[in-house]
Amino acid sequence: MSDTYYEFGTAAERWDRARMFFEAKEYLSAARILRGLVAEHPEQTAQRLLLARAYYHSAQLSRAETELRAVLDRDPVEHYARLMLGRTLERQGRAAEATPHLRMAAAMSGEQLG
Repeated sequence: MSDTYYEFGTAAERWDRARMFFEAKEYLSAARILRGLVAEHPEQTAQRLLLARAYYHSAQLSRAETELRAVLDRDPVEHYARLMLGRTLERQGRAAEATPHLRMAAAMSGEQLG
């Protein structure tokens, strides 16, 4: 598929298309659309979080980590980004780095971490 397909339409149309691909578990296609949206609107957390999730599910863990850290730089109390960063670090075999993020996410949600 050509790049124009991923760039076609308004931001809202591309957001809908990206979510459709994500829900269909077409994570690479979703990421291609979301990269453009994030570049255009870097301040929008939802798009960046969905991009991080698409990267996570397609095993692009360093890219997921980069996006999650960008969200947390902007909003340190973003619970889901904190949780995802912890899980991303764990999946990379970096449990010691993951633990503080997972504990903080658990504390934010009121959960007990074992």
